[in-house]
Amino acid sequence: MNIRSLTRGDGVVIGAAVLLFIASFLDFYSSDGAPEGLEMPSLWGSGPVLMGVVLAGVVGAALVVVGRALTQTPKVAGLELGQVGAALTVFAAWSALGNIFDPASANNNFGSSSDGPDAGIGLILALVATLLMAAAALATPLVPALKGALLPAPRPAAPQPYGAQPPGGYGYPGAQQPGGYGHPQPGQPQQAGQPFGGQPQQAQAPQPPAGDFSPFWFAVPVPRPLFAEDGSPTPIAELAPGTWYLAVEQRGAALVAQTQDGRRGVLQDTSGIQRG
Repeated sequence: MNIRSLTRGDGVVIGAAVLLFIASFLDFYSSDGAPEGLEMPSLWGSGPVLMGVVLAGVVGAALVVVGRALTQTPKVAGLELGQVGAALTVFAAWSALGNIFDPASANNNFGSSSDGPDAGIGLILALVATLLMAAAALATPLVPALKGALLPAPRPAAPQPYGAQPPGGYGYPGAQQPGGYGHPQPGQPQQAGQPFGGQPQQAQAPQPPAGDFSPFWFAVPVPRPLFAEDGSPTPIAELAPGTWYLAVEQRGAALVAQTQDGRRGVLQDTSGIQRG
């Protein structure tokens, strides 16, 4: 589970679920004509509201968030968890709206009073929470502002050029070389054709032109597929927001990226990527 793949829309869904849970402990109904000393029930006092509004909304929000955070989403009856969760949030909002317009079912709690009950603060907040939850669950895939990452990606350490050795490794300038720099080891004869006190001459790698591509770290704003370098239409991996990947080559508008497990592929959609 990768919580950094959660979007701003998922954050709205989580906040609405918390508001719904708080509202479930508040008054279900309110009435000026209620007998003195009568305690108003909370949403937990009504089975239909508890099942159709509170639990449906909270479970739906949990499925939306879990479906987004899982790297491989299981399916229920052919539907993804996020789709099932979004359907539950819509059902919860519809149920809350129906209870707002039909408070007369609680008349038996108020004796023979002619003043019927009104929706309480708990039921009103539950309607607001479920409407907000359903709207965010449905609009997140469509609204760019809601598709942004909920948690900012951590800044990576200073990236090394692709293929470079770690500090202190072989060839690192700060590492202690055998026998000291510029001096042969004791008993080692001076090689022919080598200046005294110098290093063995090695073929120098040609320096790339100034305008050539330089590898860099990047992160994607939303999950994007990574395709094989041979042009196969089947993705070999999915790049997730909140994870840094190394761009090792540029092919037109596309990038050749390397994942953390060493796989390489072509990222065709590079819009909105964040450079490290």
